[in-house]
Amino acid sequence: MPIFERTNVKHSLLTNQHWIFLSAFFLSAFFLFSAVSWGQEVPAGFDSIFNGRNLDGWYAIATYDPRSLEGMSDVERASRIDAARAKTKEFWRVENGEIVNDGNGPYLTSDRNYGDFELLIEYKTVAGADSGIYLKATPQVQIWDYTDEKKFNIGSNKGSGGLWNNSQGAAGKDPLVLADHPFGQWNKFRIRQLGSRTSVWLNEKLIVDNAIMENYWDKKNHLPLVAKGPIQLQTHGGEIRWRNIFVREIGSEEANQILASAGNEGFESIFNGKDFDGWAGPLENYEVVDGSVRCKAGKGGTIHTKQEYSDFVARLEFKLPPGGNNGLAIRYPGNGDTAYVGMCELQVLDNEHEKFAGKLDDRQYHGSAYGMVAAHRGYQRPTGEWNFQEVTVQGSTIKVELNGTIILNCDLADVTEFMAGSPHPGKDRTSGSFGLAGHSDPVEFRNLAIKQLDQ
Repeated sequence: MPIFERTNVKHSLLTNQHWIFLSAFFLSAFFLFSAVSWGQEVPAGFDSIFNGRNLDGWYAIATYDPRSLEGMSDVERASRIDAARAKTKEFWRVENGEIVNDGNGPYLTSDRNYGDFELLIEYKTVAGADSGIYLKATPQVQIWDYTDEKKFNIGSNKGSGGLWNNSQGAAGKDPLVLADHPFGQWNKFRIRQLGSRTSVWLNEKLIVDNAIMENYWDKKNHLPLVAKGPIQLQTHGGEIRWRNIFVREIGSEEANQILASAGNEGFESIFNGKDFDGWAGPLENYEVVDGSVRCKAGKGGTIHTKQEYSDFVARLEFKLPPGGNNGLAIRYPGNGDTAYVGMCELQVLDNEHEKFAGKLDDRQYHGSAYGMVAAHRGYQRPTGEWNFQEVTVQGSTIKVELNGTIILNCDLADVTEFMAGSPHPGKDRTSGSFGLAGHSDPVEFRNLAIKQLDQ
């Protein structure tokens, strides 16, 4: 065979190999381009909870009080969720990297539950539609037609993003600004929830600023949101599409910093992190460690501010050792057992420790007005982590917010029954010191600050 023919054969073989390579390259590039075109890159620190291809990690279920699901046996709960998952595709589908619903059927629900978290999600809907995002299985961050004049009387003209099921006039009920994009365009939410404290940004505009999200399922008894729950995508009234769904779980240190930075005007430090200047009581039973005040192991007693307060808001962080026990002295007279001679002692307690199992009255759990009013339970961080707590005292009322959730909101003037029948003669005090009531455990406190309220 002539040389040029052999060369042509070789050239032809190389060409075929190149075509195979190029075909594979362009095919890969096509799928890569398609994947990119369906969704954006996962932001740093976030996890994608929608894969763009199917509904893995989700199921559609009729709206429910999350505590009712928690109250089921494991078998009963799993059976209900499996039945819901089997019917999900009847109402929800994935199309071009988007979750699509025509406005009918149960709500799409994440398999995972979330406590403190940040959610990024995009949606596109149509005129006349009415939808929303349930947080911890509770309604809702509102989505609706801001041009629908038929609903102007209930706030549609104010736009999407508000906590629509909050009480009339409550913070967060209405969005701070109208931020909806015109129909046919995508809208983007950024939602952050710390406990019940909820902030919402719509299309980069702040809509809800650190408002308490009320528990739609039990407003009468002021029961707070569950500590953890799923994200749900609500649908009714028209087609809605969702894409680019990302979640970032927020750690305790970051959560505490965010909570402390919100509404911090007017607070004055009452502990300098170096010594006990401005404090009185059995100071020898406490020590300063890395900027925090700690009760010495085996010691105790109530140390308190020299200054007295009437109505005030106190903020602080605390950290419990396993089985730790301490308390906050409210309007303390300077001597005696603050649980009885002061307005009250607010429990600071690792009440989940095995040594307390079956031994506590409801009015002894963390955050309770000791012996008088029980706090809601289940909102402390794991033992050994710092918790953020805010206490508001006005007249005879006390409100305790733990890690963004209100766990106590009571009027001590209404209390007539006491634990073990022991009276609390100090509960009607109108002023006194703020203090720490140690009970032999090395409980730590830091970043203590008080804002006095106008009389």
